Amino acid sequence: MSTLHLEIVTPETRIFSGNAKFVVVPGIEGGLGILPEHIPLLTEIHPGELSVTTEEGELTFAVGEGFLEVRPDRVSILTDMALKEEEIDENAAAEAVARAESEIGKGDLAGEELATVQSTLLRSLAQLRVKRRNHS
Repeated sequence: MSTLHLEIVTPETRIFSGNAKFVVVPGIEGGLGILPEHIPLLTEIHPGELSVTTEEGELTFAVGEGFLEVRPDRVSILTDMALKEEEIDENAAAEAVARAESEIGKGDLAGEELATVQSTLLRSLAQLRVKRRNHS
């Protein structure tokens, strides 16, 4: 089976650079599967689970908001967060979810503050889903 080159980059570092047989990205309208020779595409991604199938096996990442660029032989993911399952601190993510839900529940946030808290909530929930799915 042919492969495509995958790059996952955050503002801090390159998280992954290598060949993949299949990539599933959390797109704006649900999971988006990418195989080699996919048509060119540029779209937004949302916090969720990123799955990468390589020759060696499956890799799973929790990703935040960002962008996906697809070319027939290459996929680039630019995101504000990408964590491998083993890098996720489940307790810290659960605490972040509780704090964000508490802040939102107060009802006194608006505008940019509300968007920031909601973004934190979504990134933390993505981390919990990845961590708990692979440990159930």
